Amino acid sequence: MHTFYAPELSGTAYTLPEDESKHAVRVLRLGAGDDVELLDGRGSRYTAAVADANPKRCQLRIIQQETVAPRSYRTHVAVAPTKNLDRMEWFVEKAVEVGVERISFLRCARSERRELKLERLEKIAISAMKQSGQAWLPQLDELQDFGAFVAGMTAKATYIAHLEEGERTDLAQVAATGSGCCVLIGPEGDFTPAEIALALECGIRPVTLGASRLRTETAALAAVFTAHIARQLAGEPS
Repeated sequence: MHTFYAPELSGTAYTLPEDESKHAVRVLRLGAGDDVELLDGRGSRYTAAVADANPKRCQLRIIQQETVAPRSYRTHVAVAPTKNLDRMEWFVEKAVEVGVERISFLRCARSERRELKLERLEKIAISAMKQSGQAWLPQLDELQDFGAFVAGMTAKATYIAHLEEGERTDLAQVAATGSGCCVLIGPEGDFTPAEIALALECGIRPVTLGASRLRTETAALAAVFTAHIARQLAGEPS
């Protein structure tokens, strides 16, 4: 069954936007009576039937609605975007497929990318949500300065994955405690000593993702995987 994103869906009928209508009718060759799936990104999954296969305004009739409760455990990754945006696009796609509730983007002292437009990343997140059958679209936050971000976080549930010497706890040991976690991932050159010190002053705890030195997008995805597995082992449904 083909899946479409319908963020503004309400009531018993829905009309696909023109680009989606053209794709549904001309490319997928859907006709009257064919069933499709709709996701609103807010926890509802719908079964609908094509009522009018118009390539400009394909009209759907809602048959059934299923409500999926949000996970009680929330995984949040805050990452410094890479200079090559393709690598962030890859991370967002895979993180959504695995299961992530929120992704924030950090502007750090060593960041190679100082500006970021979310439009492309949001489209990739929607596509990954549809492909993986997720009912909730993760929250994507605008790029913000590292200092402002850490100042606004709850220290108890926030961790910083840095490469400096010092005592660090394995993320897998602490990821599933509480109702969620936020993991900070730095740029290719890592967080600066000043940024690490600021995080520690805010009560944010240092963690490690393992012995290997990972690229930024790999580390960010590893954090999502670690939290995902940790909460499963703790009995939280995936």
